Amino acid sequence: MNALENTTSPYLLAHKDNPVQWRLWSSDVLAEAEQSGKPILLSIGYAACHWCHVMNRESYSNPETAKLINDNFIPVIVDRVQRPDLDQLYQAAGNIMGFSGGWPLTIFLNAQGRPFFVGGYLGDVEKFGQPSFTRVLTEMVALYRDKPEDVVKQSQAIFDQLAILHDRDMRGLADSIQIDPAALRLAQRYDIFLGGQLSYLGNGTMKFPQTIFLDVIWRAYLRSSISQFLQVITTTIDAAVLGGLYDHIGGGFFRYTTDERWHLPHFEKMLSDNALIVEFLTNLWQFNRNALCKRHLEETIGWMQRDLKLNGAFAAGFEAESEGEDGKFYLWSESEIDAALTGTFVQRFKAVYGVTRDGNFMGRNILRRSGHPQPQLSEADEALLTKQRALLLAARDKRVHPARDETILADWNGLAISALAQAGAALDRADWIQTAITAFDAIVKTLGEGDRLYHSADGGVRGAQGFADDYALMSRGALHLWEATGDARFLDAAKRWVGTLNEHFWNSQKGGYCTTSDDAETLIVRSRVLYDQSVPSANGIMATVLTRLGMITGEGHYGQRAREVLEAFADEYSRAWASCASYISSLETFVTGFQIVIVGPRTSPRTQELMRAVWGKALPNRLLYVVESGEALPPGHPAFGKGMQNGAPTAYLCSRNTCSIPITSAVTLSQALTLPPRAPVGSA
Repeated sequence: MNALENTTSPYLLAHKDNPVQWRLWSSDVLAEAEQSGKPILLSIGYAACHWCHVMNRESYSNPETAKLINDNFIPVIVDRVQRPDLDQLYQAAGNIMGFSGGWPLTIFLNAQGRPFFVGGYLGDVEKFGQPSFTRVLTEMVALYRDKPEDVVKQSQAIFDQLAILHDRDMRGLADSIQIDPAALRLAQRYDIFLGGQLSYLGNGTMKFPQTIFLDVIWRAYLRSSISQFLQVITTTIDAAVLGGLYDHIGGGFFRYTTDERWHLPHFEKMLSDNALIVEFLTNLWQFNRNALCKRHLEETIGWMQRDLKLNGAFAAGFEAESEGEDGKFYLWSESEIDAALTGTFVQRFKAVYGVTRDGNFMGRNILRRSGHPQPQLSEADEALLTKQRALLLAARDKRVHPARDETILADWNGLAISALAQAGAALDRADWIQTAITAFDAIVKTLGEGDRLYHSADGGVRGAQGFADDYALMSRGALHLWEATGDARFLDAAKRWVGTLNEHFWNSQKGGYCTTSDDAETLIVRSRVLYDQSVPSANGIMATVLTRLGMITGEGHYGQRAREVLEAFADEYSRAWASCASYISSLETFVTGFQIVIVGPRTSPRTQELMRAVWGKALPNRLLYVVESGEALPPGHPAFGKGMQNGAPTAYLCSRNTCSIPITSAVTLSQALTLPPRAPVGSA
């Protein structure tokens, strides 16, 4: 028996029948380790992780291995989706010990929770240059028993480095930070021929879309019009949407590809990745009206609405496996394509999507358009392909589906709410905005309690208290909904959640927001994180949220706190620029952010024309504030006292404390927003 029988996490439930006597993470685990004299074996993974499932089958389901674990260790298992604080902390510890990162994370701790050895996937036999799990376990037993002084020394050294990494004083002057060199250096890390970063995990074989980092390069292009920046972006996005990373039948993007040409995906599909990509594709479409961007963001949102909706919110994602085989759900033989598309000019489909008799992956076909010489075909061809994809989707739906991780996460739903609100406003899709509103309300109902948030819920059961990422990304989503709808309840929610962050997460000695609240469970280090991971960091996001709140309200304390966030990590920036993209983007927003204030009834056709002129432009640093006629702006707002001209809805462009002359024509407003390239952005 183990402690997983009554859990709701799909990842933990997959281990409930293991012969390993699993515990859940708690302070009791540390006490048990202290009392028993045994080290802790900590395993961290998540439901969509393929190698986590392989290790479960090969190692944790093996009775002999389980006996070795039970007799000599306190085994603890953690779902990283439910406990990102633990994952973040121990992944950093693994990096210090030379582990490149990823899941499963297998890490050995002493009774104080301090790590002394790390591994990743460890199978039942030696392979991929990795020792077998039983060999590692045996060596750890001997080390802990026979060389306790070495364990103490190693664990203390790792702890000291963790404290330096997460809790040292990183303050500096934001005025000294230069944005453009960071964008240039990031762009130099990209593969100019195939797209994607070359340096991820120290090699160029795995390709991730990494739109958080592409956003820095995108903003640099908008500032400078340097064509090389745009080339990096378009090469990467074209490879992502045309290659194997994209699910061409059902919509949505897989997590990454295992090859540098974007051909072979790892088949897990996550809410967070897709929300970030939708937001980025929306920005590109606003700039160039590219039909490829529009189609893929429409299809991806369609997949989110069709397959991820759960009680109004969004589930976390889908596993890579079905019937025990990685990617089986998504692969096609030529005969299956022929049967499903009988009578529909099947040869045309096979030519476009690279379908062959022998296949391109283990005798079957991963559908992709990257090998076809014409990425954008005629309207008639695209209409035929749309019909054929629908037929294949119907055929695929009869297969055994990958399991869905039905965890509802506040931070990932915050990303989805932001993406849907912005895409809905830009493409004039009220249904997308309504989907975002429904998700927002579901998160407040499921995970909200007064001004506090919980991080996750499975089967209606709440998990850990909310982390800084949850408050930051839900606040961001609330502000994007307020911008799209004008509903004050979204603005009020953002203010309340920011207030909670300031009260319970702010580090008053060194600045910045801690990952955990001051009344949460105590870990070995209370982290303050600058760098982005699968989602942008809370500190990176909060500088933008606070800047936008300052612009909306005219209250100076928001802008002051935004500066304090930026300065809390300014000294760290010179070392960590390559991993803190959201911080870089927030600094630009803080320096150059401006707002378009439109005074007039939101339902008026003239007001709508002015709004469409704003939403039709790629302006990542802008804020749209629609003021109903008769509504008073806050006294500290730069547009305070300004109104409609001659009874017509009127727009004002406001930066800092200055506003433009009134603009009543949508054409004139659009021209005013088509700004020439600006000088390089440097200091704050």
